[in-house]
Amino acid sequence: MHTVEKIGGTSMSRFSELMDTILIGNRQGADLYHRIFVVSAYGGITNLLLEHKKTGEPGVYARFADAENESAWKESLNHVRHEMLNKNAELFSGQDRLLADQFILERIKGAENCMENLQKLCSVGHFQLKDHLLRVREMLASLGETHSAFNSVLALKNAGVNATFVDLSGWHQEQPLSLDEMISSHFEHLDLSTQLPIATGYAHCSEGVMRTFDRGYSEMTFSKIATVTGAHEAIIHKEYHLSSADPAVVGLEKIVTIGRTNYDVADQLSNLGMEAIHPKAAKGLRQQGIRLRIKNAFEPHHAGTVISNDYRSAKPCVEIIAGRRNVFAIEIFDQDMLGDSNYDIELARLLHQLKLYIVNRDSDANSITYYVAGSRKMVNRAMRLISEAYQGAEVDLKKVAIVSAIGSDLKVSGILARTVSALADAQISIQALHQSMRQVEMQCVVNDEDYESAVKAMHYALIEKEEHGDVICAA
Repeated sequence: MHTVEKIGGTSMSRFSELMDTILIGNRQGADLYHRIFVVSAYGGITNLLLEHKKTGEPGVYARFADAENESAWKESLNHVRHEMLNKNAELFSGQDRLLADQFILERIKGAENCMENLQKLCSVGHFQLKDHLLRVREMLASLGETHSAFNSVLALKNAGVNATFVDLSGWHQEQPLSLDEMISSHFEHLDLSTQLPIATGYAHCSEGVMRTFDRGYSEMTFSKIATVTGAHEAIIHKEYHLSSADPAVVGLEKIVTIGRTNYDVADQLSNLGMEAIHPKAAKGLRQQGIRLRIKNAFEPHHAGTVISNDYRSAKPCVEIIAGRRNVFAIEIFDQDMLGDSNYDIELARLLHQLKLYIVNRDSDANSITYYVAGSRKMVNRAMRLISEAYQGAEVDLKKVAIVSAIGSDLKVSGILARTVSALADAQISIQALHQSMRQVEMQCVVNDEDYESAVKAMHYALIEKEEHGDVICAA
């Protein structure tokens, strides 16, 4: 019986605290083992290696992909090297620091040489850089996780723990294996009763995890390790509890910790960009009946939130008020749309090609509205292409926010009336309402500037008035 536990990048940046909480804490002897840890890169490192997740500011990969000049991406790589060495200096001294520096400098130099050779190769017309960019992206991403995993093992060994570095990055591996084979080959000979494996969040494989998951690859690695090794429980350590709303919006004193919920709720959160776990990563856990626990890395004695496949709240209730800002509503009105399902198929394909994420959609006889998340540049391009393809259509754009009431059983009597009344009392105009027959989510579309007020109003009306105490459903 063992657990597989993932530590996110923000938490990894507070590594010395992790040693005192989840990695070692008060554990001794056998209690230190029967666990596998999957670690992300230190906070901010993957942004520097690829591009900033929120702002889009280019990192090493983005500058290399633009291929304007060699000095641009090398300058970014030097910055990454500097930040990684600074992290080593923060964690280690003496011989340990030399070992940590030597390891990551060798990896960075290897990546740099590879990229230099690739640029030279692609200066010949028979080879195109774009054909190799995904592999470069994966190689660069792997540097962050190998750095943090190697350092974690070094620190744990110094503390007397028999930690083992599980390098899934495929460095110098001749032939790629499938993801399942890659994980099996690295774990099959480990003795979890006497070894504490620290695995990289990136796993090199023939499928290419970044092709499907891009920046969410570490969750897929974590999920696959749990399913392949037959874990009793999968645990994700974050820097906060899964709560009834964002404490920065509602206030720490008003939120309620979620004790139990199900994978349907986790999927709705993911759709809003507030991932507990990527739906495709959760799929394997669901199929094997492995429950997922979300814990605060810095409150190790708190039970956290247990997510399982079959859980339903004892009575219908709203568990979480969540939302997404900066959503673009693209409304297409066309009299010729009536009865023609091809409109929806073609429009959805276009938005997908432009890498715009469809959060939701609604339609009536002669109009469709897509609520999409993505860059304003791509949204503007979508507007232009839609107008060109359907010249008889009226295409309008509006920036909105989506605020959702989510629960494992949302058959709450009068929930629509209470929500509309709460938003009306807060002087908030509702642009659209969505509720599915599955009864796990109700979405309200409001003006973007009304987002925080809507979250507060719905949280007060649907959760605070219920007086759940400290936890909604004990773990």
